[in-house]
Amino acid sequence: MNAERRQRVTRGAWAAPGVELTPWMRARAVQILDPGLTLSHRAAATLHRIELLREAIEFTEPAGPKGRRHGFTVHRTPLAPYEICTRDGLLATTPLRTLHDLLLTGTRDEALVAVDSALGTRVVGGVRRRRLITIDVLATACATHPTRRHGTPRAEQWLALTDQQSGSPAETIARLRMHDAGLHPLSQAELVTPDGRRIRPDFLFLQEGVVVEIEGYAYHGSREAHRRDLDRFNVLSTCPGVRLVLRFPAATVFRTPDRMLDEIRTALAGASPSSLGSYGRPNGT
Repeated sequence: MNAERRQRVTRGAWAAPGVELTPWMRARAVQILDPGLTLSHRAAATLHRIELLREAIEFTEPAGPKGRRHGFTVHRTPLAPYEICTRDGLLATTPLRTLHDLLLTGTRDEALVAVDSALGTRVVGGVRRRRLITIDVLATACATHPTRRHGTPRAEQWLALTDQQSGSPAETIARLRMHDAGLHPLSQAELVTPDGRRIRPDFLFLQEGVVVEIEGYAYHGSREAHRRDLDRFNVLSTCPGVRLVLRFPAATVFRTPDRMLDEIRTALAGASPSSLGSYGRPNGT
């Protein structure tokens, strides 16, 4: 191969002409050159098909300087052998250690999007993924891990805001925005349509009979799934006790959440208390 035509992947690694130089190709090259680096944090989350607000390649090394290496962030913290696994031929932190790291180092929104994703069964990248963790195991890890740091009490408080029934990052963020605004609907409450069909809206303000649904095919897997969601929205309005169904696209949740909150407050203010009676019940009751 003509050396002049090779593409530099990173220092000491080259690729053939025309090969797409993706961040993951660089990550593989870095790990071959420096096997002491383990993919962690958001990078490990992506390998485990844990949804994130934003992806990034990050490594952890038990010893050595932290900062940036090969253009990537490197965290310096101890890693036990049982906290490392192999995914797609790459060394990465386990789901438990990955979520623990995100809770200790990330923002609340980023951490809880990841935790909600791991707590439930999800379709990520077209692949149905099983539940990866339970809230009890994660809470215990945060409380007892030998690398407990100043962020641990904060992380434990955040875990109280998780919801394993959240269906997408947009739903998690919508719930957090409502929580911060003092709005506390039921999540995934079970309703029954007049023809006996059971249906679970994303959020329900029970007394006011206001349903809030978060839509957007990018977060529900496919356009066909999006079509099914739209059909569900129409059916929801027929459920006894439901006075109003509000629908918000994921873009509104992420970019203009105040608009969503204003519309919800207006709907609640104009609602007369209603009862679902025997037609509906909160999930788990």
